[in-house]
This record gives sequence, C-alpha cells and structure tokens, in this order.
Amino acid sequence: MAFKLVISEGAKSHQVDVDDAQSKKLNGLKIGEEIDASLVGLDGYKLKITGGSDKNGFPMKKDVDGQRKIRSLLSGGLGFEPKRDGQRRRKTIRGNTVSDNIVQINTIVTEKGSKSIDELLGAEEAE
Repeated sequence: MAFKLVISEGAKSHQVDVDDAQSKKLNGLKIGEEIDASLVGLDGYKLKITGGSDKNGFPMKKDVDGQRKIRSLLSGGLGFEPKRDGQRRRKTIRGNTVSDNIVQINTIVTEKGSKSIDELLGAEEAE
C-alpha cells in the first residue's frame, strides 16, 4: 500500500507520495525513529517520524505499542481538547508502529542536505 509522507521543515510542509516498493521499507518503524530520506529522492536528508493516521483517519499515538487499534479514555491531547476540567472522552487511536493500514506518515527534518527540498522535489516532478 502506498503512503503519503508529510515532511515538515519549519513553517513549510511538503507532501510526497511513496509507492509500494518504497513503502515496504517503512513498515515496522515506530514514532520517534529516524529514516534516511533518500528513498523518496531527498539525498542528504534525515527525517524523524512524528505520527500519522490510518485509512479510517484514526491518529497514531506514541504511547500505544504495536500496530493495533484501541479505544482509549483520553483527558486531553491527541484528537481531543476538553472543554472543562476533568472532562474525558473515549477515542479510537492507532498504535505507534507503521503498518499496511497507515496511509499518512508525518515527519520532521532532523538533518538537512546540500540542496533545498523545493529544488529536489521540483527536479523530481520535472522528469
């Protein structure tokens, strides 16, 4: 299954489609791990996985191990903003491991390459 890789660099973000062959290399990675961005055409860049969402729109949460989907009682944070003190809500969330059910992976740039992301992605689209 193909992913959408969202790369955040400061105030800018870029979206890159990752095909099936490259997406197999991302399976099994967890939130917080770093990957080499050369697999999506960004030579010299390193990306850190910060989250994502599955095909039903449920967000990944760092605290939940594995690829499972659970209904958790939340008091704030990921996907729920309480309106008053003590308010809690049961929400469905996804585990911290990338699997075939994940369709979007959010990343941030931890190490920059020699060229900017705009140049590298622009050159890739022109081909």
